[in-house]
Amino acid sequence: MNAPVDELRPPTDREFRLFQKLVYEHAGIHLAPIKRALLSGRLSRRIRELGLKTFGAYYDFVQEHGDEERTRLIDRITTNETSFFREPRQFDFLAREVLPQWQRQPHSRPLRIWSAGCSTGEEPYSIAMVVRETLGEGGVEITATDLSMRALREAAAGEWPMSKASQIPKPLLRRHMWKGIGPNRGKFAASPQLRAMIAFSPFNLNDDLDYGSMRARFDVIFCRNVLIYFDRASKARVLANLLGSLASGGYLFVGHAESLNAVAGVRCIEPTVYVRADEARA
Repeated sequence: MNAPVDELRPPTDREFRLFQKLVYEHAGIHLAPIKRALLSGRLSRRIRELGLKTFGAYYDFVQEHGDEERTRLIDRITTNETSFFREPRQFDFLAREVLPQWQRQPHSRPLRIWSAGCSTGEEPYSIAMVVRETLGEGGVEITATDLSMRALREAAAGEWPMSKASQIPKPLLRRHMWKGIGPNRGKFAASPQLRAMIAFSPFNLNDDLDYGSMRARFDVIFCRNVLIYFDRASKARVLANLLGSLASGGYLFVGHAESLNAVAGVRCIEPTVYVRADEARA
């Protein structure tokens, strides 16, 4: 029996290889063969929206329409799983060690923090809450970047379903978040003061860091659960960019499944927390 005319067949080996190459070249992300079903599921709706019949036809469409459609493709296949205060020991370390250390020393510029791969914003808003609780208002610049424009739009809006409120300690929730009413019932939002602390912008971690605000050296970088998506070459390139943007004595926070123990230039001082080796403490 013939398949329905509107059925979209899975990508062929050749089609999958084309998308593998495209995604790697533009995002540095290696799609392993086991990701074929993920690619198929996340691109199928867009292909149907365009009235196309095959993944090959969509690949040609992406090539013809350049950056706009390529960005839409990357948006659809990147995973934006995140939560508030994910890996809470790191936020405890930020509040207990990093911020007080900064506060004790005289500085002629703001504390600079980068949330690299910020997804839908839970990480930078968590950072902002900790900073505001510890240092008060002012004296800090938080930059949050992501490859996904869709995720950045959600992050900048600073709104989430009420089901996520349980991820935030209740005292912080009361002080820094607003409960939605009327048409926003069932949601909560970051306060204007918290949103004002964060600058969101698109950025590809594989790109040269000599770009806009990314030219500044950062005192703290959070790049968590991002490196696991890169192959060895891409990971080395991204790490070089990250370490090149980290100030002397600066702190780099990575995910629980990521290790930099074999990476020159950093020293582990706490599980998943590294400091520039030239200023590392014994």
